[in-house]
This record gives sequence, structure tokens and C-alpha cells, in this order.
Amino acid sequence: MSDIVTHASPLWVWSGGTSGGTWHFLTITGKAGEAIAAHEAMRRLEFGKGRGFGSVKVRATIGGTSWSTSVFPSKETGGFLLPVKLAVRRAEDLAEGDVAEVALELL
Repeated sequence: MSDIVTHASPLWVWSGGTSGGTWHFLTITGKAGEAIAAHEAMRRLEFGKGRGFGSVKVRATIGGTSWSTSVFPSKETGGFLLPVKLAVRRAEDLAEGDVAEVALELL
């Protein structure tokens, strides 16, 4: 059985890199971030290795929209970053700065 954690935070944009693209993220911290870190540690112990970059597979849900993705550890916050793709932002009418509540099924 998978664990489900919830968290609300503002949507923010990262721009740059070699492609010059932009990415939209939610930062997952607090108890939800701790639960993801514990899940990642248990998976690493169970399988003897972690996933690339310390990522954790999730099934994310915002409003009525669900999608499969991964969350990635954030050195700056000590939490995790959830990329939020354009189709989700359009479906849920989200823009930079909007607070979104996400449910994450930890896979």
C-alpha cells in the first residue's frame, strides 16, 4: 500500500539553463517533505540503492487532475520539488504565485 501525503504551497517558476526554458514547481517541505524523505530512505534500504538524484516516483493530484512524475530533493529548502506541467496548470487554472494543494501518492 502506498503512502499519500498532502501539501499546499505557491507555484513558482525557474528559468534558465542551457535551453533557456522555464519550469514550474511546488516546493514540498514540512511534514510532507519529511514523509517523502523517509519513504526514499526505506526504498533505498529495501532495494540497496536509490533512484537518480534521490528522486521519488509519485502520482500527483491537484484538484481534479492527476499525473505520474517524480519529486526531486532540494538542497536549498531541505524539502522536495514537484514539477507541474503545462497541461496541469491549464486544467487547474494555476499561475505563478497561486497556492496549490497537492496530494502525492508515494510509489
